[in-house]
Amino acid sequence: MSDPGGTTIEQAAAYPGAHRPWRRREVTSDGVGLAVSEWGEPDAPALLLAHGGFDFTGTFDVFAPMIAEGGWRVVSWDQRGHGDSARTQLYSWQADLRDGAAVIDSIGDRSMPFVGHSKGGNLVSHLANAMPHRISALVNIEGLPSHGVMSDVSEHEQAKWVRKELDDWLAHRRSLESKRRRPGTIDELAERRGKMNPRMSPDWLRYLVTVGALESEDGWRWKIDPTMRMGGFGPWRPEWSLLQLPAIAVPVLGILGSELEVMGWGTRPSDVEPYLPPGGRIETVEGAGHFVHVEAPRTVADMTLEFLQ
Repeated sequence: MSDPGGTTIEQAAAYPGAHRPWRRREVTSDGVGLAVSEWGEPDAPALLLAHGGFDFTGTFDVFAPMIAEGGWRVVSWDQRGHGDSARTQLYSWQADLRDGAAVIDSIGDRSMPFVGHSKGGNLVSHLANAMPHRISALVNIEGLPSHGVMSDVSEHEQAKWVRKELDDWLAHRRSLESKRRRPGTIDELAERRGKMNPRMSPDWLRYLVTVGALESEDGWRWKIDPTMRMGGFGPWRPEWSLLQLPAIAVPVLGILGSELEVMGWGTRPSDVEPYLPPGGRIETVEGAGHFVHVEAPRTVADMTLEFLQ
């Protein structure tokens, strides 16, 4: 669907360098169907790739093929409530971790690099400690949130949080029981997303509509559960992910963009360096923002491939 004179599907889908997954399959995690995408030869060494919050595997359609060209079988998945994966009644950080473990188990029994962007970088950092026998290296792209002073919270306090957070979540769910995302044309959805991703080009945003939204009679809608909130419910804070780093026993590379933007964490290398494990390092891509792998895919892919060698 498009307005008269607006962008057509064919025009939007013709984004330079974008390649849809070579293979697609489904993994079931505790009864939830997860859409899994792969780029690269099926017998190449595997690499796990995790997308950010309110994103989907299609956001890797330029970056992932570059990693595959380096000799890797890139495996990614739409997180529950995102893209083509199933929606659920509740969302939590622990559920996302279990889903990630289910995808890893579906790949085989060998260790592999974990790569993640934003929320996905948080996820793979936690999975690195939860499944140390399955990870060979960690690349965290803009998934190292830091808000200055951090403090851990006792299990007793966390238990009290669960009740409050769950009550808040259920109230949120009830208020959105019959909610659907607002439809629009390709150009309208691209414009809406551009407000959250102001550094992304209009051509890229329109391309994302063709791979991350569904067209129906009244227009396009993003394939993201409208009842979902970042982090779900439960005692979790994004900046706690930094506390995962010191115990990681494999090589660690963190990649940050130099430019601050609304969807970013505002993290600087000096925020991360005290938490790095021995031998870990941080690289900054100048002139790029939070979606550094989209703004500078060749640069980030080369950094990643060189590090994995």
